[in-house]
Amino acid sequence: MSMFRAKKFDLGCFTNIKVIRDHSKRKAFAAAEPERQALRYIIRNTTLPARTRAIAQLQLTQMHCYTRPTQIRNRCILGGKGRGILSDFKMSRYNFRLQALAGNLPGVKKASW
Repeated sequence: MSMFRAKKFDLGCFTNIKVIRDHSKRKAFAAAEPERQALRYIIRNTTLPARTRAIAQLQLTQMHCYTRPTQIRNRCILGGKGRGILSDFKMSRYNFRLQALAGNLPGVKKASW
């Protein structure tokens, strides 16, 4: 587990343990993604022998859970919240509203009709 923990943090945002863990998961996922794709290609290739495909399946299941794409969760870059995230801005609804009303988000203005 400690091998996946980031040694240096350049997050530029609010930091709590959930944000640190998510950052570590993203780094581990990025590092292991080529290997995961290669193993998944071997598993799906039906022209290969069944033994080779089974070995690849075993290797894939034994990889650390931080290397899975389902472990990554969108989090607010300002508050670290994990729910109510606007993915275009990577902010929670509340922080998006505060930043938009303050005029800090280019191209965003309050609707009026």
